[in-house]
Amino acid sequence: MAMFLEVIEWFDPDGRRLVHRIPEEGSADIKMGAQLLVRESQAAVFFRDGKGLDVLGPGRHTLSTLNLPILTKILSLPWGFTSPFRAEVYFVNLKVFTDMKWGTAEPVAFKDSELGLVRLRAFGIFTMRVTQPLLFINTLVGTQGAYTSEQVESYLREVIVSRLNDFLGEHVDTVLHLPRQYDEIGVAVKTRLQDDFRRYGLELLDFFVNAITPPPEVQRMMDERSGMAAVGNLDDFLKFKAAKALGMPPRASARPGARRQAGSGSAWGPASGSCSPG
Repeated sequence: MAMFLEVIEWFDPDGRRLVHRIPEEGSADIKMGAQLLVRESQAAVFFRDGKGLDVLGPGRHTLSTLNLPILTKILSLPWGFTSPFRAEVYFVNLKVFTDMKWGTAEPVAFKDSELGLVRLRAFGIFTMRVTQPLLFINTLVGTQGAYTSEQVESYLREVIVSRLNDFLGEHVDTVLHLPRQYDEIGVAVKTRLQDDFRRYGLELLDFFVNAITPPPEVQRMMDERSGMAAVGNLDDFLKFKAAKALGMPPRASARPGARRQAGSGSAWGPASGSCSPG
């Protein structure tokens, strides 16, 4: 005997699901007049025969011609509101998903004006939410029974890295200047990504660049350059290093004749008076 759905609702079990489908496979017998419960952070989308029809927002909805005008017009049920109809309901999570991670799976090539061709790794975080449930389902979810943040994260990661590479190639001259430009890079790349996210019914809220790192040998070159800038005059620095390697005290190394003069004073000073004739 067929079971008719009379109360339809969904709780997000782990906080990571964007979409949950009822039923997870096929379609369900839904009783006209059934209760649909949609939370504040959700939207419910009805599908029939592969087409998305009605989208319902937060609240308790009694399924009727009033709440499902498109669906009931298609069904054209002649026998009243209590008869069942077959359809699928997609619950879409509209909350803000935080701590979404992006990063380069492999180092990407970057032409540096001072260091030549270097390979960079980059990573950071972003936050997003679904703003157009039907568009999101039709473009990314399809007929899957559930769709998680990890699934959309893995796809968006590739989009983000592509836009970041474009920006670096167009606006960054050398990796030596990157650390102080992270905020500016984040704002610029976020602007470029907005249309990409909207194409799938998503909104990009925050985008942060945590680090852009070159290979170890390039990092050593950067450290050496920073050290040279801190040293200042190279000639004085080399003299200081040479003196230190010889074990000479800083003052003595600054005045090479100082040690010899000090030694002559102790050997031939007033203490030699004892050798005078008595």
